[in-house]
Amino acid sequence: MDSCAAQIAKAQRHFERRQLESAIDGFRSAIEACPPKPEIRVTFGQLLFLQGKEQEAEKAILSALGIDAQYVPARYALGRVYYEQKRYPEATAQLKQVTEAEPAHYKAWDNLGLCYDAMGQDADALRAFFRSLDLVMKDHPDYDWAHANLADFFLRRQQFEKTFQLAAEASRRNPSSARNAFLSGKALAKLDKHELSLRWLEQAVKLDVDHSEAWYVLSQTYRKLNRKEDADKALGRFRATQKK
Repeated sequence: MDSCAAQIAKAQRHFERRQLESAIDGFRSAIEACPPKPEIRVTFGQLLFLQGKEQEAEKAILSALGIDAQYVPARYALGRVYYEQKRYPEATAQLKQVTEAEPAHYKAWDNLGLCYDAMGQDADALRAFFRSLDLVMKDHPDYDWAHANLADFFLRRQQFEKTFQLAAEASRRNPSSARNAFLSGKALAKLDKHELSLRWLEQAVKLDVDHSEAWYVLSQTYRKLNRKEDADKALGRFRATQKK
């Protein structure tokens, strides 16, 4: 195994063990030891971003594009960084380039939907979300984000039947997601289907005991079902999460 491959393998082991600082140091060493490889710099940038080193992360990903301007994973990673920084027009520009290069890039379409949503461009957001849904429907059965993100979009627009249908499908795809369960439960609560909503809301707080909004909606739902003691306990848990 040459020094380049050894450095990459060592850095990857640190990452798999969630030793992020050691992984960052490892990928930094790999960049020095290896010929210019955009994939190393993208991974390095993503790790830096996870550690809150945003300027370094952007610089690392841009350096990957300096090696290969057509390298799609770098464009996608940069779009995600800009989205998380609320730099929505810049994120949109990067993600559009991804979808132009790879029209079947379902994650880029999903994230484009998020960007357009954040900018208040509902029609564009819906087109992007639905394009992602079309792509994941059969070919990516484990990807739940497209359904969950569109469910959240409809929830904020008080279209609760659509919210529930999408969130329930997201939960079927990923039953370990507290967010998916919460979206399903809140939609049912808004539809005054309180008994049905309990299963979803109770599952949400089981999956994430610090899910503040789920505890709050759960307390309201218990109260509407005249379960005062349960409502008070859930409200107490909500207040406890607010102090963290």
